[in-house]
Order: sequence, then C-alpha cells, then structure tokens
Amino acid sequence: MANHVSAKKRARQNAKRAIINSANRNRIRTFVKKVELALGAGNVAEAEAALTACQPELQKGVAKGILHKKTASRKLSRLSARIKAAKSQ
Repeated sequence: MANHVSAKKRARQNAKRAIINSANRNRIRTFVKKVELALGAGNVAEAEAALTACQPELQKGVAKGILHKKTASRKLSRLSARIKAAKSQ
C-alpha cells in the first residue's frame, strides 16, 4: 500500500484510468465485432459500413494509448482483406 501522499494520489489516478481504458477497449472490440459478425453473415455491404465506423475508433484507441499503432493497423488490414475476399466471391 502507498505511504506517501503522492503515491496515494497516483494509485487513485491509476484506478480511474484503468476503468476508462477498459471502457474504451471494450468499445473498440464491439466495433470490430460488428464487422466480423457482418462478414460471418455474408453481408458485405453491412461489413463495409461497419468497417468505416470501426476505423476512427481504432485510431482513437491509438491516440489515447490503448492500442499500439501497429496493432490497429494490423486489425484494419486484416478486416479489409476479409471484406475484399468476400466481395470477390
């Protein structure tokens, strides 16, 4: 347990940030899941719309330090490739 005032304050701040980061991470996962569900259902148009909504959420996650830049890029690339493959079928 923290003994100094500054360490106690830092512990409070960390607890608050953990809750906020968790909420933001869950929000990003929900947007990604919408794309995956649309692809699973075979609805390419809906998947494209969901991907368009998903892109800024991933970028916000990068800006807020929740996701690494390359992680967001990899997710977008893989989802885009899956949509492109579904279009060609």
